[in-house]
Amino acid sequence: MPKKKEKKPFDVEHMTPEEQLKFEIAEELGLGDRVLKEGWRCLTSKESGRIGGLITKRKKQMQKESESV
Repeated sequence: MPKKKEKKPFDVEHMTPEEQLKFEIAEELGLGDRVLKEGWRCLTSKESGRIGGLITKRKKQMQKESESV
């Protein structure tokens, strides 16, 4: 029987830049409180997909801005 993964506490103080972007987008979508309380696994696939799509969009936008400078 596979082991159940332990729930790691969500540490707002020590996030990588990518995690910061992910959490920022989650907050914009109104999901920040849920993520803080229950972790990323509490999100539905639709919510996770929305966050992933917005991360991709934002990264492309940031890359485009850095190239134009």
